[in-house]
Amino acid sequence: MPFIPHTEDEVREMLSAIGVDDIESLFDEIPRNLRCPPLERVPPQRSEAEVARLMGQRAAQDGQPVCFLGAGAYDHHIPAAVWEIVTRGEFYSAYTPYQAEASQGTLQLLYEYQSMMTALTAMDASNASLYDGASALAEAVLMAVRANRKSKSKRILLPQSVHPAYRATVQAIVSAQGIELIEIPFDSGTGAIDFTALDRHAGSDIAALVVPQPNFFGVLEDVHALTDWARAQGALTVAVTNPVSLAILTPPGEWGEQGAEIVCGEGQPMGIPLSSGGPYFGFLCCKQAHVRQMPGRIIGRTVDVTGKEGYTLTLQAREQHIRRSKATSNICTNQGLMVTAATIHMALLGPQGIEAVAGACHDNTRYLVQQLTAIDGVELLFSGAHFHEAALRLPQAAAPLLLQLAEQGFAGGYDPGSDYPELGDALLVCATEVRTRDEIDRFAATLGRLLGG
Repeated sequence: MPFIPHTEDEVREMLSAIGVDDIESLFDEIPRNLRCPPLERVPPQRSEAEVARLMGQRAAQDGQPVCFLGAGAYDHHIPAAVWEIVTRGEFYSAYTPYQAEASQGTLQLLYEYQSMMTALTAMDASNASLYDGASALAEAVLMAVRANRKSKSKRILLPQSVHPAYRATVQAIVSAQGIELIEIPFDSGTGAIDFTALDRHAGSDIAALVVPQPNFFGVLEDVHALTDWARAQGALTVAVTNPVSLAILTPPGEWGEQGAEIVCGEGQPMGIPLSSGGPYFGFLCCKQAHVRQMPGRIIGRTVDVTGKEGYTLTLQAREQHIRRSKATSNICTNQGLMVTAATIHMALLGPQGIEAVAGACHDNTRYLVQQLTAIDGVELLFSGAHFHEAALRLPQAAAPLLLQLAEQGFAGGYDPGSDYPELGDALLVCATEVRTRDEIDRFAATLGRLLGG
């Protein structure tokens, strides 16, 4: 529906009714230093046409560079049908499905999403989304501490090869709850978790080991050995995965002898546009034994007294969503609309389509690495097998080079220097299924010229 602002007379009438002099007085309990400064670049008043023109101009400033940037958000093809269906009124404006009798369509869609995610991850149960991949990992850590009743330490082994933004989010969310995060370094040669450093914790009380697959550098971890190592220590395994990769890699439920216990990650690759950084959604799956510790919505399928199939929120009281002090988690933000898009996206592609996307991503990244490492002074940083993404060593600093590439129409990759200064002059590059050989060749030629080749 259109937005109808209140008139000045209506505002004065409201303030008079509640006995307040002005709008500012309603926020007097917020300290001045915590308030946002004036939005100096926002015009005070414009017509609808002028606002549309202004927003178009601002959006155009981003340009449409050829994207070789990944680092957690990926430029995938999204079939046109996905968002045509998502923006239909029955999906676009659907309310939280507390009342099953009025929300069967929404509930069925969420149930189908859960079924697809458990199939991808080879797990028993899935929730119906969290805020994003980073907070999903924080939730998975909290869940692992609750679920591993054999451990009394609240110690989590968190590899440095996990996305740095994820690690920062986990630290911010769980550190005040007595949970100790112990960083595990990566091997400088392979880019994978350093088993020597991991073995220093053998025999100690550990609640969980976080295992990224692929890790932040795109390197594939030895997930079978890591999962079995964690089980031998009495620890749970928390997998952080790219959902597209699971179409061609061993799913977490089949890692090692008995599989990981919890799986989480970012759902953006499944039908969500880059959108300058969001909104995205986090997914969370687990083994059946831990399902009652899982935060977020869980949809169940049943039959009513007449034998008719129906869907409803299950395993959690309504307090999970509205009375946070009694909830499994205090972070219950979900992304229902993004999950709707992901469900439609997965249904349209099907298992073979998702596998084809993953295969094309792998082939394009291999070709990209082949072309870039042919440039004098550019070499692959790690020897480990990789998917979707690769870290390169450069003969000069990445930051100014990325600015030059942007001027040439390329989002040329991610500079890991601020997060991993030990890597020196490095660049993280990615090529999804939408990149063509011509684009890769042009990118390689441009990079070569900028490097003086």
